[in-house]
Amino acid sequence: MQTAGKLMKVFLTRRIPQEGMKILSTGGVCEVSLWDSDEPVPRAELLKGVQGAHGLLCLLSDKIDAEVLDAAGPNLKVISTLSVGYDHLALDEIKKRGIRVGYTPDVLTDATAELTVALLLATARRLPEGVEEVKNGGWSSWKPLWLCGYGLSGSTVGVIGLGRIGMAIAQRLMPFGVKRLLYSGRTAKAHAAEVNGEFVPLDTLVSESDFIVVSCSLTPETQGLCDKAFFSKMKSTAVFVNSSRGAVVNQEDLYEALTSGQIAAAGLDVTTPEPLPTNHPLLTLKNCVVLPHIGSATYSTRGIMAALSANNLLGGLQGTDMPSELTF
Repeated sequence: MQTAGKLMKVFLTRRIPQEGMKILSTGGVCEVSLWDSDEPVPRAELLKGVQGAHGLLCLLSDKIDAEVLDAAGPNLKVISTLSVGYDHLALDEIKKRGIRVGYTPDVLTDATAELTVALLLATARRLPEGVEEVKNGGWSSWKPLWLCGYGLSGSTVGVIGLGRIGMAIAQRLMPFGVKRLLYSGRTAKAHAAEVNGEFVPLDTLVSESDFIVVSCSLTPETQGLCDKAFFSKMKSTAVFVNSSRGAVVNQEDLYEALTSGQIAAAGLDVTTPEPLPTNHPLLTLKNCVVLPHIGSATYSTRGIMAALSANNLLGGLQGTDMPSELTF
């Protein structure tokens, strides 16, 4: 046990895939304590678990604020989050204390883009409704307009936020015969040329698109971006898809837009809160498809995310390069 004293203490807020655990347990650098559950760590257990920790590996559901940093104390060198988003981290506080942050961009881009396309198609072509009709006996003779939806061929698609994931979504949608690809964001992107993307003001994108895909990060500017005014500018035949963050959408306004026929349909992989209560009004609508935030949920992607977050943690503990460090 002589060496155990020299090992640095790390706290994991959840069980993570084996690929990550293996790296931490065989690295000879740290002693791992974890909240041994698939469910989120209760706040009190989090505050207890981080005490004296040199490293923290957390998830999107863990709010890492000044209280947690205070509880951890001065040893804390690194926070590694098993996510591409970091709106759950109080970055100002973290920066103030000189703590490094690791995250997992890139590795979940393809999986999230695939899921977004699947959600868009399922929503536009009314797949969940169709499955339900088969099961409940609603499928009778062929009818010309029964379960008709909207197709991508010849359409205009608008992507809000043409970053890594937005670009990957656009690349996958173009082969469907999309006629125009519009995008909006802070700046025009050179890589947009690959998909013939047109950089337009948000209002233009909203009013001209047949499909709107939200793939921006959650910031003070994008919080509640998709609200009553936003939906009122959309075509009544347009389909809205969000796989970014739930808080980008005002859900009351979305419900209103869907029930009044202001827009045709919506597909959401993210909501506020998560999980969405089973009695939420959006879940009563046939023209709203809600998924349980499964954008990155492929076995290989989650394994790679776990390995990357473990390597980020080790790099931060040893004061060496982290494979994916957040600069802020």
